[in-house]
Amino acid sequence: MGWNLGANRFIVASMKVQLKPVTPEGAVCALPTPEESQRELDTLRERARLEKAAGREVVVVVGLGFVGTVMAAVVADATDSAGKPAKFAIGLQRPSPKSYWKIPALNRGESPVTSEDPEVPRLIRRCAIEKKSLVATHVEEILSVADVVVVDVQCDYAKKALGNVKIGSVDMIALEETFARIGEHVDPEALILIETTVAPGTTEQIAFPIIKQAFEKRGIHAPPLLAHSYERVMPGKNYVASVRDFWRVCSGINPEARDRVVEFLSSVLNTKKYPLTVLDTPIESETAKIIENSYRAVILAFMDEWSLFAERNGVDLKKVLEAIRVRPTHSNILFPGPGVGGYCLPKDGGLGVWAYQHILGWEDEIFRMTPLAVDINDTRALHVPQLVRDALRNMGEPVAAADVLVLGISYREDVGDSRYSGSEIIVRRLTEMGAKIRVHDPYMTQWPEFETQEDVPEQTRARFFSRQAGLKSLQIRQDMWAAMDGVKVIVLAVRHTPYLDMDPDRVFKAVGRPFAIIDCFLILDDQRIRRYLELGCEVKGLGRGHIKRIKESIRKGTEE
Repeated sequence: MGWNLGANRFIVASMKVQLKPVTPEGAVCALPTPEESQRELDTLRERARLEKAAGREVVVVVGLGFVGTVMAAVVADATDSAGKPAKFAIGLQRPSPKSYWKIPALNRGESPVTSEDPEVPRLIRRCAIEKKSLVATHVEEILSVADVVVVDVQCDYAKKALGNVKIGSVDMIALEETFARIGEHVDPEALILIETTVAPGTTEQIAFPIIKQAFEKRGIHAPPLLAHSYERVMPGKNYVASVRDFWRVCSGINPEARDRVVEFLSSVLNTKKYPLTVLDTPIESETAKIIENSYRAVILAFMDEWSLFAERNGVDLKKVLEAIRVRPTHSNILFPGPGVGGYCLPKDGGLGVWAYQHILGWEDEIFRMTPLAVDINDTRALHVPQLVRDALRNMGEPVAAADVLVLGISYREDVGDSRYSGSEIIVRRLTEMGAKIRVHDPYMTQWPEFETQEDVPEQTRARFFSRQAGLKSLQIRQDMWAAMDGVKVIVLAVRHTPYLDMDPDRVFKAVGRPFAIIDCFLILDDQRIRRYLELGCEVKGLGRGHIKRIKESIRKGTEE
């Protein structure tokens, strides 16, 4: 009984170094025995029977990650017209050494995902403890009781090189195994909803045949009721609302599946205020998600060349963008900072490019802007270490052995999520150049990308750089001001609120001597830039070409 761990390379690699499941804090928890798993299955089957007898739909959410955990809680929180619980949600998580701890945590009413949204822990506790409409398990056979199965298993894009997304490939192993397990257990009348962001064509050309083949082995000749509806999760203070109170796109593999997914989503999401957009086929829904994120990636990549233009020609891109935003049609123009991170934008364009040939069967090269945008965004952060090098050179100092403090490791402001952050690239390249790194982030206590870099070396971005071994023990400093003591460089890498209004004189006092400060996100205004320069510091920044004018005006003893 249980998942086939050998089918997942990540889990196999993890087990080589860590045979017992552990929590993020390092506490060891025991995997259940077969006898315990059978008792758990029997208990859940009886519970599901009672819930159905009470008129509640049983929904199994596969994958308790960033999306699946909150989606399961949103489903469990749904009510009928009388205000009574309408669903019984079961979170199904693979019992791997890295993630089994999520199951007992959720059953205790504790959120297995960290979020700045206070509603996340409240929602999970309310459903798991007070309403008792949410449980978690590892026992895959529970799929047999589901009226609806929601798939929130990751579909990753493995890049073979930094800055060349075209030579990467989609890692479908875990997702394909999930489809096979669903096909082995699910009731043929159950709706199977894929929420995962997948390569276009996955629902119809990968999921459908895998599940159908499993059905046929069971003597079932009806087609599976497959649907696709992608989430638009936004980590941060409105995490739950981005799942429950936001527009959704959906489609089904046939009219019945389409009607079922509309009915289900309408029963758990706020579709009265945020109506569903129903498309004809799953590939249209899948493509919508890829285009949506690729569009955003393109407009962010667009600013890279203009940032360099500004730096080299005395232009302050901060003022330029503020002037442009006055025009209503351009009010949302964005500045990407040191790259584009998060789970979606760095990979989703690659899913589309890969699917065009490997799922849909075309041989020609039609994609230019989409992969180029991913490549630009992936490598943009490499310019920051160059600014560090140049600033230190102006001060007569080498990068080698220089203490560098990176402020901010998240991929966006005021969020505790470091996945594919530009700060990771900054740290890795500066380490390669010989710098001694310190990091601080008010929303993070651990940096998983460094802590686990030796567990799965073929998946970490450490493989693109040399001299990375020491970063495994990199610690996030908890006291920002203490972390500044004696550094030669401060890198403002993320627009976290605590970093926006730092007083130059206080920063200088904390450091204790002149230093270089690198502004990666248009944080410093001219007054602060001037003050740092007056204190004898060196200032550089992405898109901040006007700094040399301020420096010259100080030299001449005049106000600009």
